[in-house]
Amino acid sequence: VGLGNIGDEYRGTRHNIGFMILDAFAEASNISFTTDRYGDVAHMRLKNKLLTLVKPSTYMNLSGKAVRYWKEKEGIDNHILVLVDDIALPFGAIRLKPSGSDAGHNGLKNIAQMLGSAAYPRLRFGIGNDFPRGCQIDYVLGRFTPAQREELPQRIEIACDAIKAFCLSGIQFAMCNFNNNGPAPAKGTATSKNTDNNATD
Repeated sequence: VGLGNIGDEYRGTRHNIGFMILDAFAEASNISFTTDRYGDVAHMRLKNKLLTLVKPSTYMNLSGKAVRYWKEKEGIDNHILVLVDDIALPFGAIRLKPSGSDAGHNGLKNIAQMLGSAAYPRLRFGIGNDFPRGCQIDYVLGRFTPAQREELPQRIEIACDAIKAFCLSGIQFAMCNFNNNGPAPAKGTATSKNTDNNATD
């Protein structure tokens, strides 16, 4: 499940990195999304695994509604991976976890509420936090810098490889092989100077 907000005004924003990763993942396998209940959905086979790719149309705050629906429809237990932006990580860094808190991210918060548990795997993609205090929402709903856009395809490709590792070998294998695969912070880029939680929309 890639998290994001629908609509042209949100296309390509930092908060929509989940959509962007899932688009790249599907495109690499020549898979197209179709509009279905609560989102754009695609089905594909990865070796011996059948995957359901979901981009919720519920907007970020109600992401859990789509996750719960498709989890129940497809009969999926804990084999869910949520792709989400994270301001606590430097741009392009990837961190997988089997569970955890929502850290103030409303998409993750709603998923935990709808599933009744925060024990679901997530892939956090760093978007950095180079913004003045109080400007967090504008930052996450803003677009990547030209330098970041140049580097973004490579970082998204690595995230796609991490998804494959999760699907084929499990969360522990994916964590061991991808959690240290992140770029060093660019010169002049903040990594964790702000203590604000993730965006509230």
